[in-house]
Amino acid sequence: MRNSRRQVLAAAALLAAPGVRAQPRFPDRPIRMIVPYSAGGSTDAQMRALCEAASKQLGQQVITENRSGGGGIMGAQVLAGGTRADGYTLAQMPVSVFRHPWVSPRPAFDPLVDFTYVAQITGYLYGVVVKADAPWRDLDAALAFARANPGSFSYATTGVGSSMDMCLQDIARKAGVEFTHVPFRGSAESLQSLLGKQISAVATSSDWARMVMDGSVRLLFTCGRERAALFPTVPTLQELGYGIVTTSPYGVAGPRGMPPEVVRVLEQAFRAALDDPDYKRVLQRLGMQDEYLDSDAYTASVHRQVEEEREVVRRFNLRQG
Repeated sequence: MRNSRRQVLAAAALLAAPGVRAQPRFPDRPIRMIVPYSAGGSTDAQMRALCEAASKQLGQQVITENRSGGGGIMGAQVLAGGTRADGYTLAQMPVSVFRHPWVSPRPAFDPLVDFTYVAQITGYLYGVVVKADAPWRDLDAALAFARANPGSFSYATTGVGSSMDMCLQDIARKAGVEFTHVPFRGSAESLQSLLGKQISAVATSSDWARMVMDGSVRLLFTCGRERAALFPTVPTLQELGYGIVTTSPYGVAGPRGMPPEVVRVLEQAFRAALDDPDYKRVLQRLGMQDEYLDSDAYTASVHRQVEEEREVVRRFNLRQG
């Protein structure tokens, strides 16, 4: 009994000693998740649902914060700008982050060293829509118009060098036509411009899904490996003979140097969130697929994607300045 009491007193004295404190459980306060696109779009809807599901796993709120503009790199800029690597600030990481160092003459970050990759989550259902009463019922008709009227067919994306900008440039090159690119900060604005007949088409993720279903826009094609379950009668670009597949898988990252134990907690929470029924319903509504990779696999994938994006930038001569 006396030895036991001595051990208790010794342990209490150790904990009270200067510099010796029990580490708080992570997380012990809300986590900020930066979504680098405008509110109301497919990325915003998916990330909000993911964060709500992850909040249940973590016992703390994961709060989304929209920072649109810059083609999707605003979250990465925040992480690389001196944010503490404690796991309380995270960001969604689109493919444009991996393209950035090859496009910009003065890159704001290096995706290979400036971030800690937590988990890959999903990929987009991409497609091109026109107004329902537009004269182009399919891609061939749109290309015929563009061929007869160089530069008159305009398409909107979320930014210069975005995945769908690359996709449309590739189509134009292969078809021998000239399109006019009109970048927008978000899909909601571009779709409103489409309805107002200010542009010919919108090339973006499935923000258009409900509008296709209600008949206000027409979906010319999708960009996945297979036809979208939501739109089984709409062909893919591969079927149309262009050999292009664009899904742009994305995930979640934090600043470089995050503690491995914090990464593990977050990785496990986001993995469990993918099985949340409410999250699954949102993913299904958006036509998006589960493309989960753990931290190690996601990090390896990022290294491959950075090299692939360098080739894309070289091929399309996208470097600025």
